Amino acid sequence: MSENNRYGGAHLLLAFLAGAATGAVAALLSAPQPGRDTRDSLRGWARDAQNQASRVPVALSDAYHEAASAAKKAFSDALKAGPAETTEDEHKLTEV
Repeated sequence: MSENNRYGGAHLLLAFLAGAATGAVAALLSAPQPGRDTRDSLRGWARDAQNQASRVPVALSDAYHEAASAAKKAFSDALKAGPAETTEDEHKLTEV
């Protein structure tokens, strides 16, 4: 595996979320507004985040089913195509 592709999408997502949280904390600490306004803003952000988070399981389920369907089709197509020419490396793998 190459060094450039060592971290997957999960690491990228976590880094993004950590950066967003850090930015939000910095913005709140330096905001020149009264505490009541800040709390109201936080409630609004929390409500928005809750609404968006409730859609995540559905989106993940849809993506999973779509990927599973594509994988099944690719596997089925490969079986229908029959045995293909194998490379020397594939022969070594099947001998083990």
